[in-house]
This record gives sequence, C-alpha cells and structure tokens, in this order.
Amino acid sequence: MSLDAIRAFIAADMRAVDEVIRSRLHSDVALIRQVAEYIVGSGGKRVRPALVILSAGAFGCNSSHRHELAAVVEFIHTATLLHDDVVDESALRRGRPTANSLFGNAASVLVGDFIYSRAFQMMVAVDSMRVLQVLADATNVIAEGEVLQLMNCHNADVEEEGYLQVIRFKTAKLFEAAARLGAILGNAPADDEQRIANYGMHLGTAFQLIDDVLDYSGDQAEIGKNIGDDLAEGKPTLPLIHAIKHGSREEAALIRRALEQGGTEELSAVLDAVRGSGALDYALKQARAESRTAGEALAGLPDSKYRDYLLQLAEFAATRTY
Repeated sequence: MSLDAIRAFIAADMRAVDEVIRSRLHSDVALIRQVAEYIVGSGGKRVRPALVILSAGAFGCNSSHRHELAAVVEFIHTATLLHDDVVDESALRRGRPTANSLFGNAASVLVGDFIYSRAFQMMVAVDSMRVLQVLADATNVIAEGEVLQLMNCHNADVEEEGYLQVIRFKTAKLFEAAARLGAILGNAPADDEQRIANYGMHLGTAFQLIDDVLDYSGDQAEIGKNIGDDLAEGKPTLPLIHAIKHGSREEAALIRRALEQGGTEELSAVLDAVRGSGALDYALKQARAESRTAGEALAGLPDSKYRDYLLQLAEFAATRTY
C-alpha cells in the first residue's frame, strides 16, 4: 500500500499545513529559526498531520482549524524528536545528521521547548477547551512514555506488556489524539469520536512495531537511520523480548548481554539470533493484528473516500519498509 496515493488525495490540504508550519516557526531568534527549519525541513512521512486531515474529512469538517491542528500535531512530534535524539545520543535521522549532532544538545533541547510552547499557542487560537484537553493530556502521556522507556533501557527482563505500554504512551497516544481531533472538529457523536480514537491508537501501535522490526531488518538508506540503533541504546523492543524468550539459551544470553551493555559490538550475532528465533515474524504478525483492529474500529463510520484512505493508512502502517 503506497503512502503516495494517500498523500495525493490530501495534497492541497497538506500544502496548507506546510504553509502553517513555516509561518508558525518564525522567530526573531536566529538559532531557533535555523534549528527548527532544519528539523522540519528534513522530511518525514507527515503521517500524524495527515491523520488529522483524513479524520476531519471523514466527519465533514472543512474548517481551516484542521490545518492549524495538523501543524500542532506535527510540532509536538518534532519537539519529541529533538528531545529524543538528545536522550538517545542519536547521530542520524531521516538519512541526515540529527539536530543535536549539528547544533549541540543545548540548542536541540531549547528549540524543542520553543516548538512545544508554540504548539500550545496555536491550540489556544482554535478556542476549543476540548481540543486543549485532548492535546494537553496527550503531551503529558507522551512524556510519561519517554520516562518509562528511559527506565526500561538496558533492562533485559522487560515483558511484552511493559514494552507495549511504552509504545502506547510514547507513540500511539499522539496518533490517537490526531485522529480524535478530526472528530472533534467535525462535531462527531461521542461513539464515533471514540471509534476513530481507537483507530488512531492501534494505528500508532502498528506503526511503532514496524519501526522496531525495521531496526533489525530494514535497509539503512531506506529507513534513514543506523541499523541496530535500538540495541546500541539498550532498548528492549519486541523483537529482542521475543528472541530472549524463544531463542536458545545461548541466544538469550547473548541478547541479554548486548542489551545490558549497549553498543553494537555484537550486532551481527544478535541479528542472527533475532532472525533465527522467529522474532521478526512474530513482531510483524502483531503489527498486522493491530492494523486489522484499527480497520475494524472504522466499521461504524459512514462510507467516504476519507474512510477508505484511513483504511489504506492502517494497511500501510503494517506493511511499510521505511
């Protein structure tokens, strides 16, 4: 399933979102402009703002607020990327050097703060307490997810449910909020709002599961980051958790040691163990199950092209290679 087809369907809306992003990034402080424009201009799939647009369209909303809130969601995501890369000491994202590697950690953290606060200025302009509630709650849960992930680093005893809690907080919550915003803008009934929020949560979970699979199976040029980054950072993702439980005793010991120590000195052996244990197939199966559940959540919504593309987006999330 091609993301290009989805982008083509909402191309005019996404151009409007990009215009909002660029205008709202303005600051009289040169370093803020420089770092913010670098990170936003470095590309990315723009899945989260696209989700706001598709959800709003599914509920018949054509207000310009959908463009503003799509930009808000992208700003929140961008701020988390800036902070994540500092915490993870990442050097590569989307095939380019990370902002922290170019501008330093202090600049990345502070510009991330600027983008967060600008997002909240934009939320207020929509003049909806419900919108503020959803986005304030989402940013708080995302922060909890970041801390949970930090606590789990180098812990080879993390169980699958603990891992899923992290990704539902850290990644899926913003997908859920993006989908819910479209329903709020379209004055959807409460049941429909909850349906599409559930869709967003399962979509985001599938999306992160595939990210974690690609860290051990993707093409570095295609995914835009170094293979094995999660292992280097000591992150116990689902492929590793499954391989520890279902691999041989020797494979489990190898992965435990690699997770606890961090680094990629044993990456080749870990990759062999992950692949040999069936961990990648298991994680893919879980991603596809999340994608199906996301699609099922849309069953009660009215038929429309927007709903069709939301279904396609769920399929893309679980089948993508980048």
